[in-house]
Amino acid sequence: MEHARVLSVCCALVVGGVLAGGCTNDPGAGKGAGNTKAASGASQSAEPGGEAEPEPGGETEPEPVTSPTIQADPDKQPGTEAEARALIRRVIGGPELFGSQAERGTPYESDPSRWAVLGEDCVWQREVLPDDVLATLTRHYVIPAGGGKGTVRMSATVTVHRTALDAAWEQAGMLEEALGCQEQTLRQGERLVELTSSAHAAGEGGNNHSDDLLIESGQCVSDTHGGPYPYDWQQAQQGSVVISTSVCGGRGRDEAELSDMAGGALPTMMVRLQDEIGRPVGDSGQDTKGGA
Repeated sequence: MEHARVLSVCCALVVGGVLAGGCTNDPGAGKGAGNTKAASGASQSAEPGGEAEPEPGGETEPEPVTSPTIQADPDKQPGTEAEARALIRRVIGGPELFGSQAERGTPYESDPSRWAVLGEDCVWQREVLPDDVLATLTRHYVIPAGGGKGTVRMSATVTVHRTALDAAWEQAGMLEEALGCQEQTLRQGERLVELTSSAHAAGEGGNNHSDDLLIESGQCVSDTHGGPYPYDWQQAQQGSVVISTSVCGGRGRDEAELSDMAGGALPTMMVRLQDEIGRPVGDSGQDTKGGA
């Protein structure tokens, strides 16, 4: 059953043929207010073909708007730091998220008391968590170099905000940052270039499994690992929780290979999150047993 659900979520989250990873922003503050974008990422391109040719004289039908099937249950949202940290541990995954070849990166986990902030100079730095965030955690993974191919670097981030509105501001802030910083410095010697972003609200673009879906793609360049290599980041919001993944390709890694590595990571964590805080759309969550 869980495998079928992961496939269903994956179909909804892989939009426009790309996958991506994480970010965060404080309400109304815009660029530099706070962001948990991981320092690694990669890309996935849609396979050519598979789309029927329109009949002569006919018009291509627009993609229908779909109805979300899961919504966040307010009664299940974490209300304390301890509850948020526990939820994160149940949702975030180990290297198996990215396949059997993946291993723990170094460092494996970020400092949970801090997150990454994008400055006005488009350089990322770590800062203390703002008041609107209960807890966050980023894990780093690698596919080691071998067989003439370079290392692939991945990450997963789960952030729990105090309210769903705070989480929505995180999503909005990411788009503003991408517009203002199409080239970003992750750390000394590592950059993201040629960044483009898109957003899909619930019911749009096949996104029927999250309140909001963001995608960012471009190239990652490293003094140590080389490049440019494909980079993609993807982030989904459900209630007060934001989940993201990122992948940065390596030498000799084609996009189909990166697609296989990244394809199930975010969907798997979204399924876990929905099991924790979700309820079917239309379910009020009220217990009507025993009558009035």
